[in-house]
Amino acid sequence: MSKIALVDDDRNILTSVSMTLEAEGFEVETYNDGQAALDAFNKKLPDMAVLDIKMPRMDGMDLLQRLRQKTQMPVIFLTSKDDEIDEVLGLRMGADDYVKKPFSQRLLVERIRALLRRQEATTGDATTASTGDAKVMERGDLRMDPLRHAVSWKGSDVSLTVTEFLLLQALAQRPGFVKSRDQLMDVAYDDQVYVDDRTIDSHIKRLRKKMRAADPEFSAIETLYGIGYRYNEE
Repeated sequence: MSKIALVDDDRNILTSVSMTLEAEGFEVETYNDGQAALDAFNKKLPDMAVLDIKMPRMDGMDLLQRLRQKTQMPVIFLTSKDDEIDEVLGLRMGADDYVKKPFSQRLLVERIRALLRRQEATTGDATTASTGDAKVMERGDLRMDPLRHAVSWKGSDVSLTVTEFLLLQALAQRPGFVKSRDQLMDVAYDDQVYVDDRTIDSHIKRLRKKMRAADPEFSAIETLYGIGYRYNEE
């Protein structure tokens, strides 16, 4: 049973969404501000978190920033209808997905399930990998270990979110071949979950930023404007 942390200062949302998630088989913990959630997370992390952006004491952006200092736990943002800037900023800070208020609870459940499936996809099936034959991918200076969700560039470890890992893996699997944004959306999101081009672009920008923190000369992910992205093996 996956444990979901729901953080929002709207008690109606906490009550209704937690009831829906519990009915779907999830274990749910609720918090009405970011600081209360952070205090609990410092003791034990859930499997994923759903965070409202605007909250008292500590908002969702600040909470995400604190979380990303120590964990790549999947995070979905809840954003208000007109908070486009917050959506982009949240993705660049390391959120895996976002859902706009007011939202369908069924949509939120689908997003949560999709994100948990993506997380499982990056680690593979532990029963089949127990022999030690899990495939480690090496492309030039890049090394990716899906079983351990580990990435290194020129020997330096790079910490990636679930979405960032899947996007880099998809690009690096076939160096030199272009992946359109639609193809990358299919990799990172289930078919029933719609995201726009900006979401993929934001993830790629953050992925590049993290790789350049390990190597300022990193340029292996190339943008083909109007087409998509490709990985050039160095």
